[in-house]
Amino acid sequence: MSLNAAAGLQGMLKEGHTHLEGVEGVIVRNIEASNELSRILRSSLGPHGRNKLVVNHLEKITVTSDCAAIVRELEIEHPAAKMLQLAAQTQDEECGDGTNLAVSFAGELLTQSTELLRSGLHPSEIVTGFRRAGDKLTLELLPSLVIRNVPNTDMDKNSLMDAIMPVLAAKQYGSQQILAPLVAEACLAVMSNTDFEDTADTMSSSYKIVNPESVRVVKILGGHVAQSHVIYGYVAQRGLETTFTTHLTGVKVTVFGCGIEASSTEAKATVLMKNAEDLMGYNKSEEKKMEELIKAIADTGTNLVVSGGTVSEMAMHFLERYRIACLKIGSKWELRRFCSAVQATALVRLGPATPDEMGSCDEVTVQEVGGKFITVFSQSPEGGCRNGCRLSTIVLRASTSNVLADLERAVEDGVHAARMLCKDGRLVAGAGATELELAYRIRTFADSCPGLDQYAIRAFAKALEFVPKTLAENAGHDSAEILARLNAAHAHGHKLAGVDIEGGIDGVTGNMSGIDLETKVLDLLSTKLNAFRLAIDAALTVLKVDQIIMSKPAGAKLKK
Repeated sequence: MSLNAAAGLQGMLKEGHTHLEGVEGVIVRNIEASNELSRILRSSLGPHGRNKLVVNHLEKITVTSDCAAIVRELEIEHPAAKMLQLAAQTQDEECGDGTNLAVSFAGELLTQSTELLRSGLHPSEIVTGFRRAGDKLTLELLPSLVIRNVPNTDMDKNSLMDAIMPVLAAKQYGSQQILAPLVAEACLAVMSNTDFEDTADTMSSSYKIVNPESVRVVKILGGHVAQSHVIYGYVAQRGLETTFTTHLTGVKVTVFGCGIEASSTEAKATVLMKNAEDLMGYNKSEEKKMEELIKAIADTGTNLVVSGGTVSEMAMHFLERYRIACLKIGSKWELRRFCSAVQATALVRLGPATPDEMGSCDEVTVQEVGGKFITVFSQSPEGGCRNGCRLSTIVLRASTSNVLADLERAVEDGVHAARMLCKDGRLVAGAGATELELAYRIRTFADSCPGLDQYAIRAFAKALEFVPKTLAENAGHDSAEILARLNAAHAHGHKLAGVDIEGGIDGVTGNMSGIDLETKVLDLLSTKLNAFRLAIDAALTVLKVDQIIMSKPAGAKLKK
């Protein structure tokens, strides 16, 4: 192949590519794109954060202030902004909360980088300063600001609520007092112990964990949020197919992954019937086979069957005769969760189940909630049925489907907060107090750093102030005045001083020495630490890019 050296990069790459380079062409553009995404999400930070109405390509409407949900629905094309999107997705998968902090802090770091670039600093000097400040923050300063540690062995409802309340307040401010006890109760019901061996003293210990998949959310339209409640067990959003009863106790369950009906032959066949006797005989043989099948299931002690497919009328007739209740669950995902709740195995063939394959439940009740029938499978959290409650369900009530969906996202974040608390029980002050204390200490650290790195370190400290500033702005306070008063408070050693969103004109915590402990404004150290790490990595990655080379999109036509 020939290469036209005079054509440069244009002659080397395939026709239709795009190439950008230089500080103005690449770094500044990347910063602008990242800042635009950060600016969109920043107004949704905190309890008074604004909602975003997002309409995706399928015309699905999402109204929420949850950063993870907003970023998930946005179709971002710019590669630099996608890095912040990936950081938010990673934060959501690992911690469930702190996504807005990760994206907004990364955008604020890039905003400060713009001023440094205009002052004449090289991108490598900015990257070095940010990395030194980030290491100082994550490895030394932030762990030293822990004000409370919840041991894993002392996990109770109050401890869970302390960690869950701020998370729910950031998404559903005003409803956190209702939702937090529900989430804590649901998590405690499914909290399990896992044994591990301590290599230091060769002793086995018990460690409590919360599996987010063990906490299920059922949304029922109508009513008020205060009508939401917790059920220890599984809730099916439909009634029983059989009609002879609506209440069962001491239930033995057999689950079929297939439908309960006569099996059809694999090959096509035609049955020739010459008279009515042939027809009656054919039906009787099918009825006899179905009755034998249902009787064999009843002989195992089963009084409830769950079908993953259709249930024929003939099968329903014999189920009623042998007093076996029947429930249909069409979703295979829901069927797996039901099997986990009752500890059953879904059978792929019709027939009686072995004792190991059968599930059990303390009580089954058909209830009417909001004009809709639901079937409640209740388990005892104390272990009355085998190993106790393996699944808890939070029944959410609200007036509209959009509010229900937003409540569900908030509850999921609360469950993840409980999971992170079990992993790491260290808590730090919330309401922007931790960020302001970190900013003060990093500015002190910058004074001891020679060279040009100190300018980037000071910019890093200034970027941390965006949290209290944004909280004050979203609450309608004078952010400049509040930020000045808080900086003065932290300079005088009041490290727990933060933004009081309910403080009216004041806007600053009254008791500078411990208002956060009194109002339970506490944040998880692990969540905040992970958000800072992801934000710093995303910002440094954007700053390290000096060229953008994009191929022609597949199927795109060249513009003449």
